[in-house]
Amino acid sequence: MRIQVLGPLSAEVDGGSILPTARKPRQILTLLALYPGRVMPVPTLMEEIWGAEPPQSALTTLQTYILQLRRKLGIAMGPGGSGGAGAAKDVLATRHGGYVLHIPPESVDVHLYEGLVARGQDAFERGDDEAAAARLREALALWQGPALVDVHAGRVLEIEVTRLEESRLVTVERRIDADLRLGRHGELLAELAELTARHPEHEGLHSQAMVALYRSGRQAAALDGYRRLRARLIEDLGVEPSPQLQRLHQAMLAVDPALDVPAGPKRGSTFDLYAA
Repeated sequence: MRIQVLGPLSAEVDGGSILPTARKPRQILTLLALYPGRVMPVPTLMEEIWGAEPPQSALTTLQTYILQLRRKLGIAMGPGGSGGAGAAKDVLATRHGGYVLHIPPESVDVHLYEGLVARGQDAFERGDDEAAAARLREALALWQGPALVDVHAGRVLEIEVTRLEESRLVTVERRIDADLRLGRHGELLAELAELTARHPEHEGLHSQAMVALYRSGRQAAALDGYRRLRARLIEDLGVEPSPQLQRLHQAMLAVDPALDVPAGPKRGSTFDLYAA
């Protein structure tokens, strides 16, 4: 089985789609796929589908949705497949208090993504910037759009979507850190211009954009980026930029030679170049 949640939802067995068209069975399949091998409690599934006030028929209706999913599995795993209805009950199994999807974690793209991110982060902390950038780029390539873009997200899946999108942004930022330490500042300018436009108050991304511009011989543009971010933070939030960003700005005004070194002695982020 192959399931994709990093973008449009997709679920296949032996090349055949088992993706339900109805909204609620899609939510159930998604939630089970996010935690393969773990029992998803019935109350959690009910909360996802119906919120805080499930109808009296909720348990019976949930069982019907599970049967529908098993039927699709059974058809895909039937003649010419790998087992049919009996195997479907083993794959999507009933357990005390809930249901579990018995598939290897690597069958779901989010778990491949998280494994690559962990390897990339480990390489980054070891100072192996080439490996870090490569693994993190592989991880990000698994994304085909916003997480669960075509799945209605209830209260439980909303939390998962937020978690995944935050992870994606952190991974992008870390990959750019590695690329900056490798001296790829010129290649990053367009990407960082887009990212800072999408996240106009994200100080980490703005610090990366400032460093990339500065190292590309565009000191004035780097300083202007700081001035625009500061004005936005003061106007929208009533706060000054963080001490790290202020020190980075002062370093650029002073033409600090440390800014010219793509890979400094600290194995940290660009944002923390001038951390206290």
